[in-house]
Amino acid sequence: MPRVVGVDIPDNKKIEVSLTYIYGIGPNVAQEIVKKLKLNPVLRAHQLSADDIGRLNAIIQSDYMVEGDLRRQVQNNIKRLVGIHCYRGIRHRLGLPVRGQRTRTNSRTRKGPRKTVAGKKAAPKM
Repeated sequence: MPRVVGVDIPDNKKIEVSLTYIYGIGPNVAQEIVKKLKLNPVLRAHQLSADDIGRLNAIIQSDYMVEGDLRRQVQNNIKRLVGIHCYRGIRHRLGLPVRGQRTRTNSRTRKGPRKTVAGKKAAPKM
């Protein structure tokens, strides 16, 4: 498995697909990188030479924010929103959907599994 920017990319997949395993690189950016380096997009990752891997590392580190730096930036942005007590920050803190989705139904991904609330007990008959 070739190692690019500290991430093992899959051997048997095309370069463009393999690069998407790096956090911060999607299909379009991967395609752009392959074009910049003038690599054959049909090549598989295990067919890359050591020189190609070195060029990949160099261009990704110089031109793109990926992996640890990007994760740190995202976390700092969320901390800033929480710290200034804006609406989005409050939604992050409460673990609710941030981008305007409804919460009456759905939103189970953010809220977690249902917490059952006991119903009212019937009044004793006299």
